[in-house]
Amino acid sequence: MIPESSHPGRWWHALDDGRIQCDLCPRDCKLHEGQRGACFVRKMHGGKMVLTTYGRSSGFCVDPIEKKPLNQFYPGSSVLSFGTAGCNLACKFCQNWDISKSREMDTLMDQATPRMIADSALRLGCRSVAFTYNDPVIFAEYALDVADACHAKGVKTVAVTAGYIRPEPRREFYSKMDAANVDLKGFSETFYFKLTGAHLQPVLDTLVYLAKETDVWTEITTLLIPGKNDCEAEIEAECKWIAQNLGRDVPLHFTAFHPDWKMRDVPATPAATLKRARETALRAGLRYVYTGNVHDEEGGATCCPACGEAVIVRDWYDIRAYHLTDEGACGFCGHQLAGRYGKFGQPFGARRIPVRLALGA
Repeated sequence: MIPESSHPGRWWHALDDGRIQCDLCPRDCKLHEGQRGACFVRKMHGGKMVLTTYGRSSGFCVDPIEKKPLNQFYPGSSVLSFGTAGCNLACKFCQNWDISKSREMDTLMDQATPRMIADSALRLGCRSVAFTYNDPVIFAEYALDVADACHAKGVKTVAVTAGYIRPEPRREFYSKMDAANVDLKGFSETFYFKLTGAHLQPVLDTLVYLAKETDVWTEITTLLIPGKNDCEAEIEAECKWIAQNLGRDVPLHFTAFHPDWKMRDVPATPAATLKRARETALRAGLRYVYTGNVHDEEGGATCCPACGEAVIVRDWYDIRAYHLTDEGACGFCGHQLAGRYGKFGQPFGARRIPVRLALGA
């Protein structure tokens, strides 16, 4: 196990009663000396906020970028992915619960400086580095330093996040990100409060901020859970909100739930539910809608909004056909697709390659 760090934290202020308040996310945790926030990784130490996971990771893997999922951010490229421990949400359906709910930090078995991560991404042939597995908002100081190191080497950065963050840190955090996949976990306050312990509006605010005030390439993922957030009315409301508030070019991924964490009694999402949700989103005017966690060639394809041809054909994370120019124009009709593109070579494929970066390893 990598020893706990005590890196100076940001985004907090002192209270009159001797406690401090964390200003990073909408939880506004108020802490006594030695007490940890809901995320478990930020605590009061010596009268100040510290981040206990700076430089520490639950592991590094080289993944396909489509696994984040990002289907229109340098498709076919590889990404060096890592996370830490803890989370500022309390999702009962968490599918990375062994990392996000870690309390003993026994999952933190690797460590690396920001420069080591950037250098490793280059050495491994990765176009980008992803902050993922648990939410990078809670280790923002580390993520920002890694992002600076990556950009100095020409490596892109990706945040996979629930978007639960306060406006001030949000501006700085996303100024260092090239792409984001935001989990819009449902589209009702009741769902958010009962099943995630959080609130819907701050997530919607983050999405509007990303779409309207940044150049961050943004895609959205909604995990459809049977009987919880998969009713037709809720899905339709979400899709219409996205079209009206974010624009029709923001890709939306509907992914399949499998029983996990505290919801093992809920059945897995039927493929028919994902297909229905995708059809609803397309009717609402969204141009790029995907299904995930299932084999579905139709739901995995990127189609040209102008001519309707499948310009990227996928089976899960495998790209089987690619018909875009280096600039992202349709190879059939020339229409420019939304996204970030570059020269397309041999796709990375569906591999997942664990790597060790530990200092002294």
